[in-house]
Formats: sequence, structure tokens, C-alpha cells
Amino acid sequence: MDKPCLVVMAAGMGSRYGGLKQMDPVDPQGHIIMDFSVYDAHRAGFDSVVFIIKHEFEAAFRETVGARVSRYMSVKYAFQDVNDIPEGFAVPEGRVKPWGTAHALLSARGLINGPFAVINADDYYGRQAFEDQYRFLSALNETSRYRYAMSGYHLANTLTENGYVSRGVCTTDAAGDLAAIVERTHIERRDGHPAFTLDDGATWQTLADDTPVSMNLWGFSRDYLEEAQARFPAFLEKALADNPLKAEFYLPAVVDALLKEKGAKIRVIPTPDKWYGVTYAADKPVVCEAVARMKREGLYPEVF
Repeated sequence: MDKPCLVVMAAGMGSRYGGLKQMDPVDPQGHIIMDFSVYDAHRAGFDSVVFIIKHEFEAAFRETVGARVSRYMSVKYAFQDVNDIPEGFAVPEGRVKPWGTAHALLSARGLINGPFAVINADDYYGRQAFEDQYRFLSALNETSRYRYAMSGYHLANTLTENGYVSRGVCTTDAAGDLAAIVERTHIERRDGHPAFTLDDGATWQTLADDTPVSMNLWGFSRDYLEEAQARFPAFLEKALADNPLKAEFYLPAVVDALLKEKGAKIRVIPTPDKWYGVTYAADKPVVCEAVARMKREGLYPEVF
């Protein structure tokens, strides 16, 4: 079994930000948010990374990100493509976007031969979360199945002042394992508290500041990929009937199914770190200042 590897989902365009936000520098040295996450993962013990990108961004990505990371980690590339679907299915006319985060992971299925951690390209996670994930994944063995881990962030540490966010809101059991995860696609701070709406703002439901949420930093044994691939056809059948142009095969939805059907155990690893990300253009100055502060505090070198 291979050592744990890092998988970075970097195929998104960032529609609310406008453009390929993963390429937008956040310091004078030209580093992007992804550089800090991969560097933190390397310091935690990960020595290989698989970047999931789109074919049309390959040259720019290799030049800006791959060239830097390949100096200290083994780098491979997988390509998310809307046409990568099982035999017997056809992409509906007008569908341009790929099929979501679980589909993104499936595009890397030929490059992953052991346990792996997966992250979003445009989120800053903090060093501690990667150390915890590497420790968890390194303890798995060939017989480990349905043994996963999720880094649980306090909801209040993951909000932006510039709009709403989507988060996987989690419930844990008495042992601290994941009991359920529900994707809330519109969360923002209202009257000093996080709240979500299911009806475009007509009504709101308040959430506690310390509600554990997923930022898509997961650790998986490789069987997750086998299960996602087995469930993809059923997703497509429903999606093509109900919402052919926009339906997405979400990574957390597969996790939730495995909780209910396979008795999967997902350890929720609490992390006190603050999330940073550029969900909106107005978020960028906040991220740049946070990076500058962390460099002043010695958490990162000027160049890596």
C-alpha cells in the first residue's frame, strides 16, 4: 500500500469570484492559497500530490503551481472532464460543468493506490489539520475499509463578511464520530450569529458558532473511490431525469450514504484554525493580510 498522498481539487473556475481564482497571488512572491496548503501538507509528512484540473488550464497550472511544488513533492495530474461518465450514459445538450466533487475524485482513481487526503484548491486550512490527517492515514493498513476522517472547523471560523457560503454542517455522536452531514448552500452571519436559509431568505435558522462543518479536508482509505464509482450511475440516472444541467455528485453525499449503508466510521478531528478563502473578490485583501501576518510570525518562509 502506498504512503498517504494529497489530492487537490483544482478544476473549479470560481464563478462568484470571476476567473481562475486558484491562480491569483496572495503575496508579493506570487504564492497562491494552494501553495500554503500543499506546503503545510508536505511539512506534515505528505510527499506526493495529485492535482485535479481541467485540460484547458494545464499549461498555466504546470507553470505557476506545478513548477513550484515539484521542487519538494512528487506531482501528478488528473483531468476532470464532463464526458468522463459510465458507458451507456450521454452528456445532456447544454451541460458544460463537470459533475461535482465526488466526480472530481473519480478522475484521479487511476493515480491513487492507498489512503489519501483531499482538499479544495482555494481554501486555506492551517497546518494542524494536515498533521492530524497524516497521522490518521498513516495508521491505516491494507485491510482498513470505511475508515475515514474529516477535519471539523468551527462554523464561525469559516464565514466571510462579503456574502454567503456553502458548508457541510455536521452532527457528531457521543464518540466524536460523524453521525450525519447536510450540505447547506446559503449560510451567512445575521444579527451576530451564523444562520442558513432554505427558501432564498424568506426564513432563517440560526446555528451555533461552534457547529462543526466540513471544509472538504477529508482523509479516506482507497475504498471510498470504489464506492463513489459504484454509486455514480445511480446518481446520473436521477440527475439526468431531474436536473440534467446542474446536478452535482457531491463528495459528502457519498460519505453520508456510506454512513447509513456500510456503517462507515468517520472520525471528526476538531481543528481550531481559521479558514481563509477567496469566495468573493472582496475577500482577497483579508487573505493577503492574513498571509503577511503569518509570515511575520514565522509560520511560513518568504519563499518555499
